[in-house]
Amino acid sequence: MKILAIESSNQTLSVATMEDGLVVAEYTRNGNLQHSTQLMPAVQDVLQAANWTPQDLDRIAISKGPGSYTGVRIGATIAKTLAWTLDKPLIPVSSLKVLAANIDHFDGLVVPIMDARRNNMYTAAFEITNGQIEEELAECHIASEDWFNQLKETNKPILFVGQDLANYQDAIEANLGQQAYFSLKKQWLPSAGVLANLAITAEAEDVHIFTPEYLKKPEAEENWQKAHEGSRKGDYVERID
Repeated sequence: MKILAIESSNQTLSVATMEDGLVVAEYTRNGNLQHSTQLMPAVQDVLQAANWTPQDLDRIAISKGPGSYTGVRIGATIAKTLAWTLDKPLIPVSSLKVLAANIDHFDGLVVPIMDARRNNMYTAAFEITNGQIEEELAECHIASEDWFNQLKETNKPILFVGQDLANYQDAIEANLGQQAYFSLKKQWLPSAGVLANLAITAEAEDVHIFTPEYLKKPEAEENWQKAHEGSRKGDYVERID
């Protein structure tokens, strides 16, 4: 099985090719949000490094969010376009699950964190045993203090992972104390290779109806809806045409 995997949900851009469970080529760049100009060249580079044509692919995997609205949209658009034009299965995988899967094993909960501004975060809690990952607490957009209170009530050790830990480490230690553990920095970045591995067993989704998982509406849309509350009904797109 030959897989192309695209991870662009946050500041890290990662693209990989995988064949039969082994990474053939992987490109990862962190700290530059120019995904709109860098993603397609990265796709071309990993395909060329694998000596594959697009038609050789068996699956196209995409990190479906949550994360940066722009990054998620760019990745989803390119993945959907490739899957549709090549008539290949599209395999969406949660970007939080991709991040959590950097951890092979932990006797407790693995909690990926993505900053969502204003002391809010995108997060979830997973149990991981021998590389098998199961969601324990559902993905959410939540205030950090509320999330820490939920985690405290589990009475389980918590391993946090993600580049945005730097913004929350002090608060985590203050709220969870010895219940909290922190992953190594080398495990903080999402990897398209990890995404590709998850996509081996994940289910495909109809390319025509797939939409990214934002967990939260864009701020501009929320502000528009507040300003027009009680006026025309219907969804946001219909109200601005």
